[in-house]
Amino acid sequence: MNFDALHYPHPSRRTAVYARKGMVATSHPLAAAAGLQVLQQGGNAIDAAVATAAALTVVEPTSNGIGSDSFAIVWHKGQMYGLNGSGVAPAGLSLEELSRRGHKEMPKFGWMPVTVPGTPAAWADLVERFGKLSLRQVLHPAISLARDGHPVSPIAAKYWAVAANRFASALQGQEFEHWFKTFTFDGRAPKPGETFYSPGHARTLELIGESGAKAFYEGELADEIERFARATGGLITKADLATHTSDWVTPVRVDYRGYDVWELPPNGQGIVALMALNILKGYDFSNMDDRERTHLQLEALKLAFEDGKRHIADPRHADIPLDELLSDAHAQEQRARIGDNALLPDPGAPVLGGTVYLAAADGEGNMVSYIQSNYMGFGSGVVVPGTGIALQNRGHNFSMDPNHKNALAPGKRPYHTIIPGFLTKDGQPIGPFGVMGGFMQPQGHVQVIMNAIDFGMNPQAALDAPRWQWMQDRRVTIEDSYGTDVIEDLRARGHEVEIAGDAGGFGRGQIIWRTEDGNLVGGTEPRTDGAIAAW
Repeated sequence: MNFDALHYPHPSRRTAVYARKGMVATSHPLAAAAGLQVLQQGGNAIDAAVATAAALTVVEPTSNGIGSDSFAIVWHKGQMYGLNGSGVAPAGLSLEELSRRGHKEMPKFGWMPVTVPGTPAAWADLVERFGKLSLRQVLHPAISLARDGHPVSPIAAKYWAVAANRFASALQGQEFEHWFKTFTFDGRAPKPGETFYSPGHARTLELIGESGAKAFYEGELADEIERFARATGGLITKADLATHTSDWVTPVRVDYRGYDVWELPPNGQGIVALMALNILKGYDFSNMDDRERTHLQLEALKLAFEDGKRHIADPRHADIPLDELLSDAHAQEQRARIGDNALLPDPGAPVLGGTVYLAAADGEGNMVSYIQSNYMGFGSGVVVPGTGIALQNRGHNFSMDPNHKNALAPGKRPYHTIIPGFLTKDGQPIGPFGVMGGFMQPQGHVQVIMNAIDFGMNPQAALDAPRWQWMQDRRVTIEDSYGTDVIEDLRARGHEVEIAGDAGGFGRGQIIWRTEDGNLVGGTEPRTDGAIAAW
């Protein structure tokens, strides 16, 4: 891939990073350093990705944790693999049980939206299948960060304080007490640069490393999760944990201007990005200005979300017409719906989420696109005493409509927002990319891929470029770095545009590409504490 960032009028805030032996890009410098440490100790990109992911549960608990779900696309020895590390609803969680407990909507917090965490198993499965080191070795940097303490980064501190303030009023009950005991100093979030220790977290990571994650699903940790659930009204059991398995899946793709863009199939929302790109490839952007281009991007995403909200669910429980949704014929039909003015499709209202994303590569040609999330920041607000395990609230994304494909049911995975991306050309890897952030994710994927392919930007410039986000109906938020002419043109077309000064809502991305001569070039997110560790 050839890059020419001069094609875009917005200058990069950083320069792209080049390396040859290895690279890790993620949202926290200490997590990137953990991945690099493992690379330099003889690990490969897969080992580095898991080391980074584990470290992120320590240094960025505002977005993920041991009780998270995970997804990955792995390029290993010339082959691509997909891993779905998301968990299912407990056997006792059903529409009938929610109704019996007086819930008319899926709760955001507490035990009801807690699904079985898939992250520990994903770590073990990735390292066992592809890694060069043991899981215990790979988790060692994260264990040290938890036990020895780490200085809290500025952006993590910001969202930590937001969570502490929100939870002070939203989380009332015995099941929430240990969130405050684990993640606050007497109710106060840590400040930037303040040292945070998490000895329970360290102990849990040690048990996961020593047992290949079996302690979490079958042993001591599973016992502690079940015990706390029984004592405080939860439904998850040791049997639910013991039945969990990661799924190896085949990634899906669309051809975008000669490049193959890859995502994982549902229950993730990666096909939303692919459907939007399939629509957009029917336009020639070479002589199109930012005003028309942005309008077309927004319209394509809205139509893709309309399909996504209708069809994305656990494929083991629903028929999902993937071939039809990703076909050129369907893209042409959707393209015909786009005119000069803003559409009002019916995709529902997206919500914000809390997620971490990382990309890793080594000198042997292996590359990993990896994403991990609790959802809505810290997740459910339920923390298992003494373990540092903050449980996710992914069940909130189930539909309460019993006739919907994504309806809540025991043993079923919910619609999942987190999506890793990967780019290839002519069967060869270009590399991993991703933009975390709830329903911003497919929107971010579309924008950075177009920045790279259509506008020739290097990875850092592709991430630096200003972003927009479709919110609901005709509502759009757009970064204030966009030109006034674009904003006024969108408003004239019927888009309800809000200018957002806080960059936190526009996702946080990472990219690593492999150049034609075998070197690595990476970009990291300027909207967070993004960092690239390179060798």
